[in-house]
Amino acid sequence: MFKRIWKRLGLVAGISLSLLVAGCGSNGGSEGGAADEGKIKLVYVEWDTEVASAHVIKKVLEDQGFDVDITPVDNAVMWESVAKGEADGMVAAWLPATHGDLYEEYKDQLEDLGPNLEGAKIGLVVPKYMDIQSIEELDQYAGKKLNKTITGIEPGAGVVKSAENAVKTYESLKGWQVQTSSSGAMATALGEAYKNKEPIVVTGWSPHWKFAAYDLKFLEDPKGSFGKEEHISTIVRKGLKEDMPKAYKILDQFSWTAEDIEQVMLEISEGSDPAKAAEDWVEANQGKVAEWTKGVE
Repeated sequence: MFKRIWKRLGLVAGISLSLLVAGCGSNGGSEGGAADEGKIKLVYVEWDTEVASAHVIKKVLEDQGFDVDITPVDNAVMWESVAKGEADGMVAAWLPATHGDLYEEYKDQLEDLGPNLEGAKIGLVVPKYMDIQSIEELDQYAGKKLNKTITGIEPGAGVVKSAENAVKTYESLKGWQVQTSSSGAMATALGEAYKNKEPIVVTGWSPHWKFAAYDLKFLEDPKGSFGKEEHISTIVRKGLKEDMPKAYKILDQFSWTAEDIEQVMLEISEGSDPAKAAEDWVEANQGKVAEWTKGVE
């Protein structure tokens, strides 16, 4: 327990130091005074979706003359740093379920600008060659190279917590475990299993490039362990509208589709640098970008 507490404290200290080095000096709303209009600090959790969205919004803001710092952090630190004004915002809030507990903890200290992407989903994902449709059927694969293991991502991620809840809820998952790793390690394990047509169960979310790269499916979740369809919201610190009205307006107008973000994600998954993939997408989608920057002078 104490190890986890110290780890979290270390992460908070790390983000604070990172933001300070990046040119902090500012913000925290009215107490800290007006922030420098030319500098904005964003945080994101290092999932494939959020790597794509963070780099795209960074590029758009930079094209409007802002000096933008984006920092990958842990889920809890992402929310806490925006709530405390150590960061200006994020475009990575999965709601209402995945980040629901963090939203409830910090909602009075933040401003929710609403969804930037609708139709997000989390759940257990398997290749379509696995002849099952529901979590309730997974016991059929318990002894077929799966070792009663669900391949997860980072410990503490919302989808991992939901998977752990599913293990407790479904009789078909009795004796199973969620093996945590990272988003990258999960994707690698999925790719290797898919190549060899072996069974695998992973904690998954959509949008994600894996659905463009492989023939996959979400398993039905009749007990509702993973909640309903979600959205990804933009969250900013209180006072941002007054301190940085132009950046606030762009963040408020930022909205795209799963097809949009998956184009960026797939290019990154194929080896492109995230900044280059974001630049390519922005260049090819100037009409949509114009909607985000409309009214910004």
